Amino acid sequence: MELQVGAGGEAAGITFSNLPSLEQSSDILTRDVIEFLALLVRRFSRRRDELLHRRALRQREIDSGVFPNFLPETSWVREGGWRIWPTPSDLQDRRVEITGPSGDAKMMINALNSGANTYMADFEDSQSPNWRQTIQGQVNLRDAIEGAIEYVSPEGKTYSLNEKVATLIVRPRGWHLLEKHVLLDGEPVSAALFDFAIFVFNNFERLLRKGTAPYFYLPKMESHLEARLWNDVFSLTEEELGIPRGTLKATVLIETLPAAFEMDEILYELREHSSGLNCGRWDYIFSFIKKLSHHPRFILPDRGAVTMDRAFLAAYVNLLIRTCHRRGAHAIGGMSAYIPIKNDEEANSLAFEKVRADKEREVLLGHDGTWVAHPGLVQLAREVFDGHMKGPNQVGKVNGDLEITSSDLLRVPEGAITETGIRTNISVGVQYIDAWLGGKGAVPIRNLMEDTATAEICRAQLWQWTRHGAVMSDGRRVTAELVRSLMSQELHVLAAGGGASKRDVAARLFEGLILSDEFEEFLTGVAYEELLRLEKLGEART
Repeated sequence: MELQVGAGGEAAGITFSNLPSLEQSSDILTRDVIEFLALLVRRFSRRRDELLHRRALRQREIDSGVFPNFLPETSWVREGGWRIWPTPSDLQDRRVEITGPSGDAKMMINALNSGANTYMADFEDSQSPNWRQTIQGQVNLRDAIEGAIEYVSPEGKTYSLNEKVATLIVRPRGWHLLEKHVLLDGEPVSAALFDFAIFVFNNFERLLRKGTAPYFYLPKMESHLEARLWNDVFSLTEEELGIPRGTLKATVLIETLPAAFEMDEILYELREHSSGLNCGRWDYIFSFIKKLSHHPRFILPDRGAVTMDRAFLAAYVNLLIRTCHRRGAHAIGGMSAYIPIKNDEEANSLAFEKVRADKEREVLLGHDGTWVAHPGLVQLAREVFDGHMKGPNQVGKVNGDLEITSSDLLRVPEGAITETGIRTNISVGVQYIDAWLGGKGAVPIRNLMEDTATAEICRAQLWQWTRHGAVMSDGRRVTAELVRSLMSQELHVLAAGGGASKRDVAARLFEGLILSDEFEEFLTGVAYEELLRLEKLGEART
């Protein structure tokens, strides 16, 4: 099925393909919105494609042994005394930030009401990008900004917004992703530009009237040139919509290995629009494995042994804080995967202690805020930061003597590879893809909150260990045969528990990813095609 949205879509060259329905989007995808989206896609798509090609060329260099390093041609940026533009008042205190998928109204209401300083509404790693949820996320954001969002549970309980809510930040999808339901001149549009354009155009006036502005988290960037592209998108948007220059603000997630070597440069490119950097820890671990996947010297131990206080992760955190504070920018910490555990007081207490220790590490290092994935952890995180950070932030805390080298950013932590680690990665990876294909992007598994980034670690480690025949703690080597055998056993365990509709498909996709000859860049690239197929079948059934 292919539809066009009125004369606006037709005039702009935009068509909509394979949609379950356009009903919910009728007042979101208006003629003016579509024309603005088409403007951004026409202006910036070629540069996006060129930058993705540069990623591929850079990966080939790393595969050949030319490892990431600080760029000599931008040393003047790293050595300069520049600072970012002033941070708006409602982003000065970000000590507790909560995240969640934009397409879930109940989760959005609970997050905005949670007592956190900010809420990141996510179109990326914690959301499955089926069409209904993508558009529902935009509807939810509009309704939340108006104060009109509401959810009624099957039991009849009504959820609505409190008078005071968290400051809203939106995370669009990354540059590498396409929105294949939306075509410009027959070609899928950038998912990043789609999410950004629809949100900004529909909501900038309401946000400005409320004394805030469109704020963003920008994911998965690999270079300062990609940050420059986002800055140009922001600048054109401000010009086209009559928004004062520098109003739109962005926090960049440093969650790829190449970006860690260009933190100064990324802040510099976005200096008019920057509000800081964030330690996107789980994607960063995945990127470390992916970028260095061809080199056995960079084999990582079990995921549980790759902690933030060790080796390449500790160096990356220290460099991010130092870089941000030198430039007057916020340094936001990452998210512990632990969540509250019901009906097990001992396990719940242990989880809370692990979260507390993680947040104490962050605030004592100098972070200006931290992430949580569950409203039940907001108060704990706030208590930790309140106890050690008396002002709204710690931007004035600059460790000028700290030196982080390229070797520090490439240091592998010690630790073992175990059968338990392999089994855990298999089980979590299959369960997550199963849930993702069913429309859920943030999934509690084994008392941890898993999203696309953590699932990526699972499959990346299995690919790395199998590819290089990594030696386990018991002396065995990881082989394809061993992985297949353990996967078969884990699938039997999962089948005994029931409750899955797409597990066979998920297992097939997961096995293909971990045993492929070449490393697939993103599991979502493969899984998205399956999601579209299932979506189309769902439409046929209705």
